[in-house]
Amino acid sequence: MILFLHNRYRTTGGEERAVEDLRWLVAEHLGQEVKLLERDSARLGRARAAAGLLSGGLAPADVAGAVRLTGAKVVHAHNLNPTLGWRALAAARDAGARVVLHLHNYRLICAVGTCFTRGADCTRCHARNTLPGVRLNCRGTGAEAAVYGASLSLWQRRMVSLADAVIVPSRFARQRLTDLGAPLPADRVYVVPHPVRSLAVRSRADRGVHALVSGRLAPEKGVDVAIEACQSIGLPLVVAGDGPLRSELERRGADADVRFAGSLDPTALAEVRGQAALALVPSRSAETFGLSAAEAMADGVPVVASRIGALPELVDPDGLVAPGDPAALAEAARRRWRSVSHGEAGIAAARAVVAPEVVAPALGAVYEAVGA
Repeated sequence: MILFLHNRYRTTGGEERAVEDLRWLVAEHLGQEVKLLERDSARLGRARAAAGLLSGGLAPADVAGAVRLTGAKVVHAHNLNPTLGWRALAAARDAGARVVLHLHNYRLICAVGTCFTRGADCTRCHARNTLPGVRLNCRGTGAEAAVYGASLSLWQRRMVSLADAVIVPSRFARQRLTDLGAPLPADRVYVVPHPVRSLAVRSRADRGVHALVSGRLAPEKGVDVAIEACQSIGLPLVVAGDGPLRSELERRGADADVRFAGSLDPTALAEVRGQAALALVPSRSAETFGLSAAEAMADGVPVVASRIGALPELVDPDGLVAPGDPAALAEAARRRWRSVSHGEAGIAAARAVVAPEVVAPALGAVYEAVGA
């Protein structure tokens, strides 16, 4: 029995999809029963969130009770802020479970988790020194920035010390966290990519009718670059996702052939992706993985992405461009538009990295290493 812990974000995104896909993988490919103990930041007031952060978690007895009730041998923890914290891991261990801590982003050090602020990649915060994030007000309000900065500095070492193993989704993420001074145990850090549930047999890119960009509509995702690039060469674009920049991006795309589809569930997103001749991943930030790129590649959709973060671990060099460069993005998009050959190369590359039969043994090895 594996018990997943996850604190959902106020705005759902790739991590929620990754958690669901990992639960599916554990059940279907590892043959383990899996339960989820979940909390939701969207239902939490700011005062309660601050209390959870500063105290290292709320109601850890819930976690201990879930471990005892389910008989879980492993607690697989994902996002723990603001309500779970290190106390959830301590409670799991006290109840007899081993702990696997899954770091989908840089939130051990970075209050916003993306290492991106003021329009650029940022590594100012280092180890327990989170004062740069407070000074730059990365969380948007002075009080929230101060609470996050203090809590990360207080509890990051204790949280990691309670993990029997740490999972990261890419080699780049492991190196970036090390460079940031994260207290990772070198002999207990494992790279396990996010799984993609199914892969296409062949590419249908030649029948595609639009370019697709999917993800949270936030500055670090570079959706404005995709809009400008597609407009410059006359490609229709579908934007799937929601977020704080939606209104601004809709204004920017008013004179272009852009359709904003909003936040889509996995089935609806797969339908839109199935009609795509090209997928764009124009990130400005150092992605820890690149789930939208992996999903598009697995579906046989040619991908053009920024040469940043972990994206070069997925996308071939010819499909990579400098972040924030709409002209370069447009030129690469022109080369790959409706390209079946690039789509099928993407399927092969995805199969080697994100196929369930590849990811499941890697995750199973982590569970075995902690004694499950």
